[in-house]
Amino acid sequence: MEPLQQIKGIAKKIAPGRSPLFSEAHVIMALDEIESQEYIGRKKLSEKLGLGEGATRTLIRHLEREKLVIISKSGNHLSKKGTQLYSVLRAVISRSIEIPPSSLTIGPINIAVLVRQASSVVKKGLEQRDTAIKAGAKGATTLVYSNGRLTMPGVTGNVFKDIPSIYTTILSRFEPKENDVIIIGSAEDKRSAELGANMVAIQILEYT
Repeated sequence: MEPLQQIKGIAKKIAPGRSPLFSEAHVIMALDEIESQEYIGRKKLSEKLGLGEGATRTLIRHLEREKLVIISKSGNHLSKKGTQLYSVLRAVISRSIEIPPSSLTIGPINIAVLVRQASSVVKKGLEQRDTAIKAGAKGATTLVYSNGRLTMPGVTGNVFKDIPSIYTTILSRFEPKENDVIIIGSAEDKRSAELGANMVAIQILEYT
């Protein structure tokens, strides 16, 4: 998938030197922040991503190298190429939404993303959980939309039996289609939960 390869390339080091202090998930979140605002400065982007200003400067430089952002005195904004990449990316990975805590999740803050047509990659959800933990989250919940309903891999019963409002929220916000996957990253804070969910989405796409 071309957008995924570009994002992975942005997170790699340029020439000799230290590897960047940011991940592919930070790249996706940075694109989100830049796209959602007309202009955003490095300091504000740094705060949003939870990165030091040096790491954020490097991230912006990598985005500029790929001609995805334009830097001006007013701040950073997506170029035409960046807007196109973002549009293609969002066709396969949704923007994140917050899900209330419930028996379905394992943390006080829970951020969900949808990955299109990726159910063939998912087994029991253990790999997704481990990836989220490595990204700094407490873990992740994996759901698959199949035969017109959301299910949890490896679980035969209805995991939404006592939390129908969560089921309704997920369906209404994401409008999943057959074989879509929903990842809910859980953590003590929103940023870590979102990083976990996005890293899992990237991992899933690598194998589709």
